[in-house]
Amino acid sequence: MSVTFKALESYQGDFSFHNSPEAIARFPFPFPEDSYMYSVNIEPATPRDPGSVFEHWFDIDEHYRSEVVERARVLEMDPRRCLVMPHMQQAAWDTLEMLMTHLAADYPEWFRLTRNGDRWIWENHALDICQHFTFGDSDTLPYEPLEYITRQIQGDVALLDQRDNDLFMDAGMVTCPADWSLAFDAGMSFKQWHAPVPMAHQLGVFDRALKYLLNIQVDSPVRRLNWTMTINPRLDSSPETFHEWGHERGLVTPENVARLVHLRVELQFMARLPRSNALFFGIRTYLISLEELVTNPVWACRLHRVLRDLPEAIADYKGLTLYRQTVVDWLSQFDPDANNR
Repeated sequence: MSVTFKALESYQGDFSFHNSPEAIARFPFPFPEDSYMYSVNIEPATPRDPGSVFEHWFDIDEHYRSEVVERARVLEMDPRRCLVMPHMQQAAWDTLEMLMTHLAADYPEWFRLTRNGDRWIWENHALDICQHFTFGDSDTLPYEPLEYITRQIQGDVALLDQRDNDLFMDAGMVTCPADWSLAFDAGMSFKQWHAPVPMAHQLGVFDRALKYLLNIQVDSPVRRLNWTMTINPRLDSSPETFHEWGHERGLVTPENVARLVHLRVELQFMARLPRSNALFFGIRTYLISLEELVTNPVWACRLHRVLRDLPEAIADYKGLTLYRQTVVDWLSQFDPDANNR
């Protein structure tokens, strides 16, 4: 797929972000059924469907430049959004190599990687970057390796150290989280950082997921979709900035619901890093407003049914309680069976 970048958009302030018709068509709608419940919905991350978000390991789309600018803005305000514990340095270099290799192979019009032993040249034509550096030597880069390369991608990254038959969040770049904090979760085990999730523990979802993730092999990555909802197209909905966005949940009315409420979908990508044996956990976020989403009648009808029947505990955990009924009522016009219940 040939990528064309849009003019710079904002994810705060005037919220100028919007999706082109092409971006709407490739949006990863997360509901295969008319109802939703937590499950281990993990599949092999085999490249498929040319032009879709599943075509490559790492998706670059029309919002690339805007998201990179947004990441830089958040990092300027809060440098703690990038964290690497000392024992995760090798995993950071692993990540840099994996991202550079795949971006150069999958988007050759924008990225190029030239290697001569440990002397590398990285070219990012989308951002006018040409960097000569020595692989393994942080002093030859303007930032530490994880920060350097993740400043040039869309989506967040957590690096999970595998030890004691568990996974620990010991490094990451997280500037666009859905109500969680790297600074808070750093050093936690897999079940510890998932502790707030309701119902899934009783269903044994995380036991099965952890067992699966511990056995991921090099060059056999997996992926899954996760979802929530966000008011305004705001990427950084972290606890650190709750004072900026928390009140927006109370602003939704029948008149503005289509414009304000956005479905927020995470394409989560998990890959084994070869040198460090750490697990790369990528969280690529996609946003779509309700008014954009309902241009697909099938999605509009299904989202109505999912939200209408969503268990209260899940709705509350996802922060939907204040405006859920307003969304359901508005979406009912797109469900031909809405009046038969």
